[in-house]
Amino acid sequence: MRHSILAASVALAVASVSFSAAAQSQSRDAEVAALRAQLAELQAKVDALEVRTDAQSDINIGTQESLDKMATTAPVIDTKGGLKVTSADKQFEFQAGGRIHFDAYAFDRDIAASTGTTEFRRARLTLQGKAYGWDYKFEQDFAAGTGLDGFRDVFIAKSALGGKVTIGHFKPYRSMEELTSSNEILMMERPFASATGLFNGRQFQQGVGYLRADTNYTAGFSVFNLRSASGTRNEGVGAAGRFTFAPINTEASTLHFGGWASHENVNQGSADIAATANYAGRRGPSQTIATTTSGSRNTVDAYGLEAAGSFGPLFFQSEYAIASFGQPAAADQDITTWYVQGSWLLNGGHKAYKAGNGIFASPKVTDRGLWELTARYDTIENKDLVNREASSWIVGMNYYVNPNLRFMFNYTNGDNEVTGDKTGQYALRTQFAF
Repeated sequence: MRHSILAASVALAVASVSFSAAAQSQSRDAEVAALRAQLAELQAKVDALEVRTDAQSDINIGTQESLDKMATTAPVIDTKGGLKVTSADKQFEFQAGGRIHFDAYAFDRDIAASTGTTEFRRARLTLQGKAYGWDYKFEQDFAAGTGLDGFRDVFIAKSALGGKVTIGHFKPYRSMEELTSSNEILMMERPFASATGLFNGRQFQQGVGYLRADTNYTAGFSVFNLRSASGTRNEGVGAAGRFTFAPINTEASTLHFGGWASHENVNQGSADIAATANYAGRRGPSQTIATTTSGSRNTVDAYGLEAAGSFGPLFFQSEYAIASFGQPAAADQDITTWYVQGSWLLNGGHKAYKAGNGIFASPKVTDRGLWELTARYDTIENKDLVNREASSWIVGMNYYVNPNLRFMFNYTNGDNEVTGDKTGQYALRTQFAF
């Protein structure tokens, strides 16, 4: 009996264990099935993501290829300080600029008749750039007239022989003040040792020039016809050369010396060559100092020396020139002219040096603007004619509002020894350049 009970107990225990094991096995199978279902779902999501990633990669590659293509074919546009467009291969460059100088004058009259007025002294549009390694510039001054009358710088140029060769219509390499841009001259008008006096009416000439420059020197030479773009055809020719040296040239200090020479041969068909002084400013009275007539086929030779410097806010510039004007039936007439001018930037600033041209630029303008006190004494004399002399002194103030806008005020007191006239002029300029 006891054996039967024991056997039954053992059988019951075995059955319980078997049932528990079967139950656990079924539970594990369910869990495994659930995990497999989750893995299958995750795999499906991964596959979908891979498809999307591949598609996005194709888009990114296409976008990058488009961007690379644009970078190599689209022009570069720069609007800082103006408009400049450069082709992607840098073979072509175009830049637009211009200047507006609007002047007003009033006079303290003496002997000569003078009329106060307003005028556009300059209204220029400038197009310049590069094409296949050549520089080009076209500048039209609408205040001087239309067509050829308004031509200013109109040339092509190319780097060669360590310098630059220029062909066309431009200023001969003579006189420091003459080569300074009208946007950067100290006074409203240039002194007598320039196209405002000694080279009256002969500012831009047609010819060929070569200029070489480094950080502290320039050397330029030009040959030209004695006509402007609008002048009559003639056989007159000229040549001019200028050399400058700056023994000191740092960011804060510059000392400049230079010399120049000019030869003009008045050949058949040339206009008369004259030195004329507007001793009381533009639109004021003028005095002819010397003339070489076209029929005489004589020459005009001129030589000049330069000295200038910019030290912190202080600036000075001076030129001394002599010239010989040939006469048809008499001895040559000798002309002497010189000037000294300077400025003081009252609230800081410094007039920088343009080493490539051997001239000084306007100061860099900050947000507060710059005030500049200016002064000049200027004289010109014919040594062979009694009392054929004129002189002037000028005081002024320049206000640089920003790099593009400047206001100028000049008071000029002129003295004409020929007539005894002493006329004064008040002049105001609004200058906008870009």
